[in-house]
Amino acid sequence: MSDDGSIKPDSKIDQASSIKYWSSVTPNVNGMLGGFPEISRADLRGSAAFLAKIRRLIPSIGSNGLQLGVDCGAGIGRVTEGFLCKVCDIVDIVEPVESFASVVRDGKLKRDGKIGDIYVTGLENWTPSKTYDLIWNQWCLGHLTDEQLVEYLIRCRSALSDKGLLVVKENIISTVGEDLYDSVDNSVTRTEEKFRTLFRRAGLTIVRSEEHLGFPRRLRLYPVRFFALRPEL
Repeated sequence: MSDDGSIKPDSKIDQASSIKYWSSVTPNVNGMLGGFPEISRADLRGSAAFLAKIRRLIPSIGSNGLQLGVDCGAGIGRVTEGFLCKVCDIVDIVEPVESFASVVRDGKLKRDGKIGDIYVTGLENWTPSKTYDLIWNQWCLGHLTDEQLVEYLIRCRSALSDKGLLVVKENIISTVGEDLYDSVDNSVTRTEEKFRTLFRRAGLTIVRSEEHLGFPRRLRLYPVRFFALRPEL
């Protein structure tokens, strides 16, 4: 319950229902992007530009290259193929939907050795067993409750290398108020302040945050915001 006695939006999240929904989605770029495949190029370019800014801001991040990254909630590996494999030597995959994970498993990047381990599990159940230079989370954290998200971020924090970076890229509710629950895919879109609160609870500091610009306005998409995070000192 929220402070005013109402039901918290994240309490409605049901991971089993989320998996059922996404398992019904065609495993291609159109399916991953909710029928807006045209945003993929701008999305990938924006992510590359954001990471480049962070590496200029903190030269120690990736000073010897980003050896191992992980794409969390990777879907069919669209972000890994278009961006992460270009900045990391090897990228692990975490994806709970088997039909999506199989696309990555059978793909060229896996055959070429650019994809490492593939974990077919939800983020709420994933405990990293490696040390990562880059942990990338995009359009997936809305399927975790607030408590699950804090616990997940704590596990990720512990899995970062000394120079590692954790990035969150998610839709944001632009108006001040409560998070918004979506009954179609069983997810929550959070306010920026909620994210900031959860990051603090997980012992993470925001290195840089900015809105992703460049998506077509005609699509009337939610604002998308980057957060680059590192452990509190």
